[in-house]
Formats: sequence, C-alpha cells, structure tokens
Amino acid sequence: MKLSVSWRTSAAVAVAAATLLTSGSIAGAAPRAEALAAAPDIPVAGVKAHLTQFQSIATANGGNRAHGRPGYKASLDYVKAKLDAAGYTTTIQQFTSSGRTGYNLIADWPGGDANQVVMAGSHLDSVTSGPGINDNGSGSAAVLETALAVSRAGYHPTKHLRFAWWGAEELGLVGSRYYVNNLSSANRAKISGYLNFDMIGSPNPGYFVYDDDPAIEKTFKDYYAGLGVATEIETEGDGRSDHAPFKSAGVPVGGLFTGASRTKTAAQVTKWGGTAGQSFDRCYHSSCDTTSNINDTALDRNSDAVAYAVWELSE
Repeated sequence: MKLSVSWRTSAAVAVAAATLLTSGSIAGAAPRAEALAAAPDIPVAGVKAHLTQFQSIATANGGNRAHGRPGYKASLDYVKAKLDAAGYTTTIQQFTSSGRTGYNLIADWPGGDANQVVMAGSHLDSVTSGPGINDNGSGSAAVLETALAVSRAGYHPTKHLRFAWWGAEELGLVGSRYYVNNLSSANRAKISGYLNFDMIGSPNPGYFVYDDDPAIEKTFKDYYAGLGVATEIETEGDGRSDHAPFKSAGVPVGGLFTGASRTKTAAQVTKWGGTAGQSFDRCYHSSCDTTSNINDTALDRNSDAVAYAVWELSE
C-alpha cells in the first residue's frame, strides 16, 4: 500500500518538526529537515518486481539462492546489471567459504566526500531450503530500489554513498566480515555509518529498530513517528546479521527488521495488527519463503524508511 501524497506530506512535516527540535547526528553531522523533502517515495511495485526476479532465479536454480549455488550468482548478476545501467561503479569481491566461492557486490555512487562514507547493505544469499524472498530478498530489493532512486533523482549528497550486497551471511556473516577485515584501518575510519536491512517484509510484521547507534536509531524512529507507527527495539537478531562486523570494527550501525521466528504478542497486535501467538515469519528459513510470504505494507514502509535514512544521513 502506497501512502497518499497528502499523508506522506503530513508525515514529512511531522518528521521535519521532530528533527528541528533535536540535534541527533551521525558522526557529528546534524540531520537537515531539507533531506526529508528530498527523499523520494520508493515505489513498492519496483521493490516487488525485484522480488519476483529473485523468485524466478531461485525456481530456475534448484529452489534457492544460497552461497556457492547458481541461484546466488544469478541474483548478484541481476543486481549488478541494474546498478551498472544506473551509473554506479560496481565491484565484485570474491571469497571462499565451506569450499565454495562467494561474492560480495559493492556499488559506489560517484561524488561526495570520500572521507565520509554512508553505507547501506543487505545479504543477498538465501538458505539452501528455500528462495529466501523475505530473508533476505526483501532487504536486498529495498536497498537496490533505493540505490536506483538515487540515480533517478540525480542525487549529489555531501557524503559519499556506497551500497552493498553480502554473500554467505547464512553461513555466519562470512561476506560482510570478509569485507570489513580487508579494509585498512584508514578506510574503516572513513565509514560514517552502516545501515543494515535484513528481513523487512515479514508476513506478520513488527517494526523493530536497531539501537546500536543513538543517531541512526533516532533517524528511523523519527521517520516512523511521522507515520504514527510505533516501533520497538530490535533484539531477536541482535548481532546475527551483517551489521555485526562493522560494529565490532567501531563503525556506527543501525537498521530495520520485521521479525523472524519469535511469536507476536497480543500487545504487539494492538500496536501493529496481525495475529497474536503466531511467529512474525512462519516461513523463516523454509521452502515457503516465497513471494507469497511478504506483507506489502511493511515492505512499503520500510523501503521508504531506507531511502529516508540514506538521504538524511548523507547530507
């Protein structure tokens, strides 16, 4: 469900007002109200089109997009082609895990201060048991559509923008850890913040925000406050996704999550709707994690939140 223009405008005013009343920052740079006005609405139809492609890739390659399998490389090739056509400088980083070759995809948007890098990323691999459309096609598609929105808008932020799609997350954060470990200390210090998006379209969703960095956490909370949507601190996946290697290296991190195998409570249903006593994602790490396993409203809201944070934190 897309927000109407009037509703989105009201939300923008509310978040801008909240921003003006506080002084939250990322690496010392105060958020600007103008950034919200510039952040585009991310079309959920575009995000879902990427999910459809990931599903088709999995179906054609043994039912999954797992590390070291043809479906993963086909997914990476799909994302890379979109980014190359949009004007990004893309780099494929190769590594080995469990005897199989893995790949990270890094995409840099030209311009911006190379000494202040804002990164947004997601893992692109699935488990072997299914196509991984929520886990984590949802995050991968939202990050991709946000990157494409940067290109469509001709956005030229003060800071340098870098997007990433990680391999072998399901084997223990292998790809993201490889990336961080192979950065020089000087290049690590240039990363102002890393935003992680892993499972953002769960079918019985919650709205969870990472609390690892106060400034990034506030950015997401302000956005959702503007929509009138309550959030909770993310605890289920704490340290279990690709933000963890960045945090261990001293990089400020944050992100969003809609829940996995934990059970939604009655109190959470009061806030968010859905079904009490049922897991947030009943198809977590299962063959039924298909395009039918997505809540469109959660995917829409979170995709817009990805773009809001990228615009807000890169100014």
